[in-house]
Amino acid sequence: MRNNTIGLIPFCFAILLIMNGCVSRLPMDVQRTTSSAITDHTTTPLGQLFERATTEHPGESGFALIRKGRPAFTDRIAMTALAKKTLDLQYYIWEADTTGRILSLQLVEAADRGVRVRVLVDDNNITGRDSPIAALDAHPNIEVRIFNPFAHRGSRLFGYLTDFDRLNHRMHNKVIIADNSLAIVGGRNIGNHYFGVHTDANFRDLDIATAGPIVRDLSDVFDHFWNGPWSYPISALVNRTYSTADLRKTVATVQALIQEDDYPYPLNQDVTKLTGQMDKVRDSFLWAPGQVVWDDPGAIKNGEGASIIHDKLNQKLQTVEKEVLIESAYFVATKSGVEEARKLQERGVRIRILTNSLASNDVVAAHAGYANYRKPLLEAGVELYELRPDSVSPTVIEKKSISGGQSKAALHTKAIVFDRDAIFVGSYNLDPRSAHINTEMGLYVENAELAHQLANYMDEGVQPNNAYQLLLDDHQKIIWRTQMDGATVTYTREPESTFWQRFMSGFIKMLPVEEQL
Repeated sequence: MRNNTIGLIPFCFAILLIMNGCVSRLPMDVQRTTSSAITDHTTTPLGQLFERATTEHPGESGFALIRKGRPAFTDRIAMTALAKKTLDLQYYIWEADTTGRILSLQLVEAADRGVRVRVLVDDNNITGRDSPIAALDAHPNIEVRIFNPFAHRGSRLFGYLTDFDRLNHRMHNKVIIADNSLAIVGGRNIGNHYFGVHTDANFRDLDIATAGPIVRDLSDVFDHFWNGPWSYPISALVNRTYSTADLRKTVATVQALIQEDDYPYPLNQDVTKLTGQMDKVRDSFLWAPGQVVWDDPGAIKNGEGASIIHDKLNQKLQTVEKEVLIESAYFVATKSGVEEARKLQERGVRIRILTNSLASNDVVAAHAGYANYRKPLLEAGVELYELRPDSVSPTVIEKKSISGGQSKAALHTKAIVFDRDAIFVGSYNLDPRSAHINTEMGLYVENAELAHQLANYMDEGVQPNNAYQLLLDDHQKIIWRTQMDGATVTYTREPESTFWQRFMSGFIKMLPVEEQL
């Protein structure tokens, strides 16, 4: 999911004039206690676990892909159980659902053991939740900060109307770090959709676990966000002081809700099994040169220039010789992107892209921006695929349904394979919003085996029972080709989409909002 703001229409200026006298303001002179990652990470069990491997691979870090939702959540919960000194979490979305509640409760349990917990969450998706968040912050070992907060705590719309230029910039990063020794970076936010738990719709998504020196780089990035002026303690945004009594009341409420939610997997068994075989986990890591690529929130300007990640990936594309494989949930090529694809094709570079179909996309506006460039991309020789909402392979997406049927599939991965010897995995979509407006984070790694694993994952996504292949017919019209029950099926308009989806996509395509998508 992402920030779906697509710009303001002219009549809003009249509203602004009326509201100007009652604009809410962020608190001044906010007291932020500066803190940083621990430097003695090797004194912790997690630090000691990876210390020998780190010594044996100078200048390299360890990496492992996390493909499926169930282990992705198990890994995060295991990290909270294994941490002895610190847990740092930074997320764009943290849902108040089953997985969000379970992870919150696990952080409280870690804090009760003496672990220092720092949580930085973007403010765009936590409307109406200040009270329970402030209650968790009341724990002496937990501090919660809110990135680029809305001054008016009751209405995001009011905030956008009165302070759009500031609030349009969101923190899209996703990372969890335990004891400055082990981290997970990638596309997954915290919520049922990302971990194969939701009964209606689940994401195909991807994370990468990492250990070694690159974790200290990730911690430096976290500290930069945490201590910066754009991050506000939740205690500065609420109208009263929250106590340990508030904390325990909130914990009791969360515990009761978790019991009602009925998480569908044996989480305790999964975590116990994982934490009992951490030596095997360590030995499964591939060691290679890696780099944290990230955007400084202080440098992001709306529509001016490009992000560091955008520039780094463009620089890498100039060196590609044979092939680029891309999965991007929200893909808006832009005219310059189409021209770049054309140049790569002329150099003999194969380009294959998997993104969402209209039927699988959770953001119709993003699809509208993408749809404008499908034909030019196909004409440039790009292989273009769209995920089917009824994708059937269990290696593509885990599905859970109360009725026993399938839940809808959607794509949320953000990953690239370069020449099958280097990869990028992170939060960055190939669209203007990631390139110019939001902050993003990802890992660039040079390792052929890791690239081979990611390419295999991507190959599964474009199989005919999981995706539509887009082609141009004899009249240069787009068609969608797939397979159902072993037979080839061809569509001449957006497959499995509703009239309303097509209408909204077509309407948004006509608006001058591409730079916001």
